[in-house]
Amino acid sequence: MSDPDPDTIVGEFFALKRETDADFLVMQVGDFYEFFGEDAETVADLLDLKVSQKSAHGSDYPMAGVPVDKLTPHLKALVERGYRVAVADQRETADGHERAITRVVTPGTLLETSDADAQYLVAVARTDAGYGLAFADVTTGRFLVTAVGDGDADDAADRVFAELYRFDPVEILPGPSVRNDDAFLDRVRERTDATVSVHRAEAFAPGRATHLTTEQFGPEALDSLGLDGGRDDTPEVQAAGALLSYVEETGTGVASSMTRLRRYRGDDHVELDATTQRNLELTETMSGSTGGTSTQGGREGSLFATIDHTVTSPGKRLLAEWLKRPRQDRSTLRTRADGVAAFADAALAREGVRESLGDAYDLERLASKAASGSADARDLLRVRETLALVPTVADAIESDPTLSASPLADIAARPDREAAADLRERLDALVDDPPATITEGGLFRRGHDDDLDDLIDRHEAVEEWLDTLADREKRETGITHLRVDRNKTDGYYIQVGNSETDAVPDRYDRLKSLKNSERYTTDALDEREREILRLEERRGDLEYELFETLREAVAARADLLQSVGRALAELDALASLSVHAVENDWVRPELCESGGIDVEAGRHPVVERTTEFVPNDAHLGGDRRFLVVTGPNMSGKSTYMRQVALVVLLAQIGSFVPAAAAEIEPVDGIYTRVGALDELAQGRSTFMVEMQELSNILHSATEDSLVILDEVGRGTATYDGISIAWAATEYLHNEVRAKTLFATHYHELTTLADQLDRVQNVHVAVDGEPPSSDGAASGSADEGDGDVTFLRTVEDGPTDRSYGIHVAGLAGVPDPVVERSRDVLEKLRAEEAIETKGGGADATKQVVFDVGSGQLQTRDDGDDAPATEASDEDPAGDRLDEETRAVLDELSGVDLTGTSPVELMNRVQAWKERLDE
Repeated sequence: MSDPDPDTIVGEFFALKRETDADFLVMQVGDFYEFFGEDAETVADLLDLKVSQKSAHGSDYPMAGVPVDKLTPHLKALVERGYRVAVADQRETADGHERAITRVVTPGTLLETSDADAQYLVAVARTDAGYGLAFADVTTGRFLVTAVGDGDADDAADRVFAELYRFDPVEILPGPSVRNDDAFLDRVRERTDATVSVHRAEAFAPGRATHLTTEQFGPEALDSLGLDGGRDDTPEVQAAGALLSYVEETGTGVASSMTRLRRYRGDDHVELDATTQRNLELTETMSGSTGGTSTQGGREGSLFATIDHTVTSPGKRLLAEWLKRPRQDRSTLRTRADGVAAFADAALAREGVRESLGDAYDLERLASKAASGSADARDLLRVRETLALVPTVADAIESDPTLSASPLADIAARPDREAAADLRERLDALVDDPPATITEGGLFRRGHDDDLDDLIDRHEAVEEWLDTLADREKRETGITHLRVDRNKTDGYYIQVGNSETDAVPDRYDRLKSLKNSERYTTDALDEREREILRLEERRGDLEYELFETLREAVAARADLLQSVGRALAELDALASLSVHAVENDWVRPELCESGGIDVEAGRHPVVERTTEFVPNDAHLGGDRRFLVVTGPNMSGKSTYMRQVALVVLLAQIGSFVPAAAAEIEPVDGIYTRVGALDELAQGRSTFMVEMQELSNILHSATEDSLVILDEVGRGTATYDGISIAWAATEYLHNEVRAKTLFATHYHELTTLADQLDRVQNVHVAVDGEPPSSDGAASGSADEGDGDVTFLRTVEDGPTDRSYGIHVAGLAGVPDPVVERSRDVLEKLRAEEAIETKGGGADATKQVVFDVGSGQLQTRDDGDDAPATEASDEDPAGDRLDEETRAVLDELSGVDLTGTSPVELMNRVQAWKERLDE
């Protein structure tokens, strides 16, 4: 089908569509916004709209539309699916009207959101100096930049993705060099939910980016942050300029709400890579995850959901941000903890503050709506009501001795209360219940504007004349069934029942005949109708002008609204932490300069809410920096290690912690390798994921980091796995020197406590013994018939055995399999031959596990010689071929202390491939 004539509505749509690279175009046509062609069919399918046909010069085109006042929710639905939508508005002109694209709504520029979460748009630039990132939340006006430049390219990219995971952007703008990096973009698409949008390459140019950034934030902004714009070694400025350009070109109109440029550095916060944030389930659980971040589980059951008692949307956002970006600065953490402690000690005053905060609206987002010109009268009313809470909250804090002596008083005093009162007083011009629209009047109180008051007086006089007309006409004509009304078709009219139409005076002009009545008008009524319509139009126009002036005044004080909003959010977040601490018997941790991690009777903050939890101590520091944790499956090793990490993390957001007492030396990073999932769609097996996570830890962790390793090397052959786990332990102990908890089922690793100074063993205690193959308990008589109880208590020293077969029984594995497992295990331990059942051969086959070759060997039942017998010259006998001997020789010659873990892993992989051939 050829393109329609550009003079037709459909032709105009397609002409505008060619001007944009957005996924869809929606064009205003009178009182509707319409989609045409393929856009109409696709959008109708997505949003369940009705498709009709629009004719244009003999051809029919699909058409789907929504009323003007219903566009926003449909835009929101499309954008939340990751689409970019261009909006063409209609404007009246002297010759009729014209249409033009006025904005492009994207995931990162959507203002209309009911979600309390931040909606970050990020630009990523890359130069020889490294990566620069700029983050903006257009719904709140927040704007941050950072640089990632240390380390090699892979390490820098990993740190970029750690930041992306931390901020969880909804849209990403890759710079010119980044957008050509297929591996980087593939990783973005695989591991984030963000929409990738391409912005003009010249927007990232150093000179242009510097100009836009300086123009937005002021000539001193870059210098004050130590950023020298216009150079290739400031990629964060290039990212900032490109982001500002994108926001401007999409027509969002929120630039005036971006009042403050903030630069942050990685060393300001605790390093939490994407894996750690996922493994610790900070804001989302891993339920339903397939290994990538794009398919996370729900929020329920996460740390955030557990400790969130906030009563405002900004407070909720801030608390989530604290969890994703813990701090290292002890001063900041002590200030927060002082606030939590004050709220904890003054429960009555705290609840008073929270009750007031519960009436607060989201000032940061309201400021952005005002700046964009999309705020209506009800939005400004919400601003007024929230500003009115500032003195109430401040007075509640100042009137309580405990709160007034704490940092909470400083937070409450941070906003300019006088300026807030002035703006609130100006907003008092609005009526208490304004209409939903801002173009039809009824927005302002009397006394705000003299001209408006005059119009209102005249309008009300005409309204009174109309309201009393029916009574006057009844008295004058004697007609009892008479009423005066108005509709869009007939305007104002006088309606008389058919039974009394004979009494209608000559001055009545008939308008319409109905089934039971007649409608009339008079010259006087027509004159009053024209007058009231003129007055309503003039009032609507004047009130709209006055409202725009008021809205612009609010937008001009976006910085004030953001300051008030941040203060209320901080009070809300601190009160939330206090509520949870009091309700769950948490204690304030002591932040020490040195000494490591010392937790007495620590608990897992999430698990303790759903079960009767067994507390455990944790001591990491001095000559006890590396703990090898052993114990049965399901005994609580993973929970114990996670709870240590979460206690440290909570301490480093300024919170109280679930423990009887805690002394914490702040860490610079928390790294975890807990379990692994296949990412087959990305070509990564479980073992590959495990090794990549281990590699990241070994490259990134420092002496001041906390490392949590829950099994290493379990995804490959036993000897390969032990070798990797052993070497990784030595490297972490000797080179990295990080405080480490390492859970393993390789009991061989427990011997390292005798060889390495700072390695010690702990285990999860068990009461009882698993039964032997004959069903009798192998322990003392008071342990019962093989009953095993997991005590969940962590004690010093290694465990003496595994309980995997017992766990298999608990999991419901059929009894014959469990019993056969016990029999096989006993023979393996005794190095006895194992009879293979169900082999189908005439002769019974037996197998033994040969330690020399690492394989099961078979022999006939009639053989006299043990299956493991070998000559003195060749311990493995003739069973080893030349290639196997060569690999064993190479393995025996490896210097484990002088070989890096990565090199060792590469060698192990090569040996495995040679043996598999």
